[in-house]
Amino acid sequence: MKTSSMTPCEHSETTGLFAASALPASEIAAAEAHIASCTECRQELDSLRQIIESLTAWPTDILRPRTSLQTDLAARIAAESGKPLTPPPQSEWSEPEWEQVAPGIECKLLATDAERSRVSMLVRLAPGASNPAHTHADVEELHLLDGELWIDERRLVPGDYYYAAAGSGDTCVQSEKGCTCLLMTSTKDVLR
Repeated sequence: MKTSSMTPCEHSETTGLFAASALPASEIAAAEAHIASCTECRQELDSLRQIIESLTAWPTDILRPRTSLQTDLAARIAAESGKPLTPPPQSEWSEPEWEQVAPGIECKLLATDAERSRVSMLVRLAPGASNPAHTHADVEELHLLDGELWIDERRLVPGDYYYAAAGSGDTCVQSEKGCTCLLMTSTKDVLR
């Protein structure tokens, strides 16, 4: 615990790593226990969480630097601190690629549930692009991330959520300015 308001807690670096979900699994329980007992670290964690939450709207290429930059930075930190080199962690997940699925429409598949015939994906419509009319085989959920999207007579702007029940349909899905959305839908939708 902190004993003086002039001296930062010796665990403040660990608190920062905990807030960024960057601690090894073996150190999480000890960090949680310390944070629970240290007022300064709890305040620091609250402050850092607000900052981290504000970053969620940033493009991932800004938040996730190239591996070569991570390696160079790790080497510089090791050289300047005199501590052993800690290479960046190997990613267990590779970023999916954008695929053009129709003129002006690209998708990045994030997850597939083959058993329920469901997918989660990012969808990007170029300016002027439109999606064909279709009937929903199951519930469809859409979160607009950027741009503008028209679904029939409803105009969506960034942050808007759209829900379509199974059996309902969309006649007109288009974007005059272009957009990106997160879409969770059935793979069995029927084009009209």
